[in-house]
Amino acid sequence: MKFEQSGLEDKIVPFADFREIMEEAGFDAQWDYERCTYDYKILDEVKDDIYYFRFPGVVHEGEFPKESSKVRLLQPYLGKHYYPHGVEYDEVFPERIVEKCKKKIEQVREKLSASAVG
Repeated sequence: MKFEQSGLEDKIVPFADFREIMEEAGFDAQWDYERCTYDYKILDEVKDDIYYFRFPGVVHEGEFPKESSKVRLLQPYLGKHYYPHGVEYDEVFPERIVEKCKKKIEQVREKLSASAVG
């Protein structure tokens, strides 16, 4: 599930700021030299399911993880984990999980608004 109205798509922010904001919001990171993804693991204790809320980005300037690089944000998305097969994104998600993701988007958007370059 993509969050198309997040207001974060195509924002350009310093990678160092983005990393700090995402870590403070509870996200874990993976990156290579050209792209990054920040994951927030959601445990649904009602149904004993695991979801991953993901914020992707691509390098706009420089390369990761250099402090001076800049990241262009892409649409955040949500997936459900199925052991041992992986994460599926074309699901019907519980409203409580979707709402939790929307709150995370708002939290990140507020913090990023001060760091956005473009």
